Amino acid sequence: MDANIVVLAGDGIGPEVTAEAQKILDVVAEKFAHRFHFDPQLMGGRAIDEVGNSLPDETVAACNAADAILLGAVGGPKWDNPNAADRPERGLLAIRKALHLFANVRPVKLHPQLIGASTLKPEVLEGVDLVVIRELTGGIYFGPRKEAGEEAAEAFDTMLYTRPEIERVVRLAAETAMGRSKRLASVDKANVLASSRLWRRVATETLGDYPDLEVEHVLVDAMSMHLIRRPATFDVIVAPNLFGDILTDEASMLAGSMGMLPSASLGDLMNQQQLPLGLYEPIHGSAPDIAGQGVANPLAAILSTAMLLRYSLGLETEAAAVESAVDAVLEEGVRTPDIKDTGTEVVPTQVMGDLVAEKLQTADAD
Repeated sequence: MDANIVVLAGDGIGPEVTAEAQKILDVVAEKFAHRFHFDPQLMGGRAIDEVGNSLPDETVAACNAADAILLGAVGGPKWDNPNAADRPERGLLAIRKALHLFANVRPVKLHPQLIGASTLKPEVLEGVDLVVIRELTGGIYFGPRKEAGEEAAEAFDTMLYTRPEIERVVRLAAETAMGRSKRLASVDKANVLASSRLWRRVATETLGDYPDLEVEHVLVDAMSMHLIRRPATFDVIVAPNLFGDILTDEASMLAGSMGMLPSASLGDLMNQQQLPLGLYEPIHGSAPDIAGQGVANPLAAILSTAMLLRYSLGLETEAAAVESAVDAVLEEGVRTPDIKDTGTEVVPTQVMGDLVAEKLQTADAD
């Protein structure tokens, strides 16, 4: 297979972890006889510094022409001025809109070797293997808003949803659940919010097309409690943008570190492989406090490449091989500093990438 992959390294530790992710994709290409062409493009704070725009037109054009996009992270204290004309986060929201990426898929699967990295009791974590699907281009992040201005007297954001926005992400969640345990939880705040009452109504109607699913509707405040109290009882969770943003960060602590969890943002655009054009990124931020120190955990970025191979390139064997290589390294007790308490050897970012690449190279190909 020939595939074009845009790399948006971004800010902070983004370039460090995407370098390791690209290293793994190079090994996949060599081992399985593919050709991956990498196209680095600007986005985020670095793009503001270099061209004055957090999402340059050239980047959008390159992403539209690609088979998949690999993203590191954006943002940092340098660009934190809330009154700035442009901020790195604007580029992130804008690329989601530009590429029609309406759903963020975040698997939370606990690696047994890391059970001690979580603050929760092992018996609570046993069997955790869930997927959170977050609506990504609607809701309060994209609705009408008013900035406070110099008077700082009033400001508002609007949680606006339409029927098609809700239906498409709920349908994706339903299809995902049908391929797993056929259990789906839809999150809302229907007891208070009008937009959530629409969410529940449309979700209920849409899920009527899936009679084999076991469906529950859960208020977001209750879900925030259940994720800590009984996380293993959930399989697929679908949520509006704001609620999904918060719940997925909470769910990351089940795995002990944000540095372990990948994500895929998917939409309705197809690539040249006639598969979804997706954007793949670790769920952690740019972590400017450790940027440049070589201590960032690259495993979430590496596991994001597995999702890229699976969803946008249709390469299931290759995706599984990457995941197995990560498991093999963890099994040997090797850790980065964020999860050091669960292992026997602490290594820097690049060494962790090298070790995963070595496991991948030496594993038997199917």
